[in-house]
Amino acid sequence: MGNRVRTFLLLVGLTALFVLIGSFFGEEGMYVAFFIAVAMNGITYFFSDKIVLAMYRAKSVTPSEAPVLHRIVGELTQKASLPMPKIYIIPSPAPNAFATGRNPAHSAVAVTSGIMELLDENELKGVLAHELGHIKNRDILVATIAATIAGAITMLARMLQWAAFLGGGSGNDRKQGNVLTLFSIIAFAILAPIAAMIIQMALSRGREYLADEDGAKLAGNPMFLASALRKLAIGVRARPMNNANPSTAHMFIVTPFSGKSLANLFSTHPPTEERIKRLEKMAFM
Repeated sequence: MGNRVRTFLLLVGLTALFVLIGSFFGEEGMYVAFFIAVAMNGITYFFSDKIVLAMYRAKSVTPSEAPVLHRIVGELTQKASLPMPKIYIIPSPAPNAFATGRNPAHSAVAVTSGIMELLDENELKGVLAHELGHIKNRDILVATIAATIAGAITMLARMLQWAAFLGGGSGNDRKQGNVLTLFSIIAFAILAPIAAMIIQMALSRGREYLADEDGAKLAGNPMFLASALRKLAIGVRARPMNNANPSTAHMFIVTPFSGKSLANLFSTHPPTEERIKRLEKMAFM
């Protein structure tokens, strides 16, 4: 399935879900939800990258502020014939990175301060080449929109839960049918976050393998990224980004959470060990 088709289906799915939620509040609620969904689609398409970057307090850095980052990305983008993306640093000790934006001309690469401290220059080159692989393959629009939509669905579910509980004791005249409606709203509110995770699963794990392969070729040595992934796997366990929004977990080069969690269960990342094996195989071919 092409990325354009996936983008269209994700935005249609967001509209349908908003309208369905609005229908719980009658016909007027359905119309209001539809108009909100249309506005949300526009915001998601054009500003989802800025939303995600703001979520992590990412700071845009100049060549004088981050000379090594700019030099590496500049060399890689020139080699890949890509426009130079904006470069951001996330103030977090958790080692990680992601790319975002709606197309190569409007793209950004964000790295945490933790990854800058953990990796050497070659390993950092492997990571940045991987992120540029996502930009080259135009994965970033689908990934960023999926993150924004999943976050919106989770927010709506919480609003729905509050609406249900606050309306649960509106008086003695509440009929049995209204009680059933209340339970259906609560059930839907519980299921909505699961729907958000299903939307994330629209992103194939194969995109990570492809970005690994393209990044390894771009960096010039698959072992740069293999070594980085090995360090990142250990680094994330030691310093997980547990305050990260689960709806954005698929955007990072490695899952930002440690241990077993619901977010990891629905992870769009293939096992790090398998990614390293494939890169090592590439290196000795």
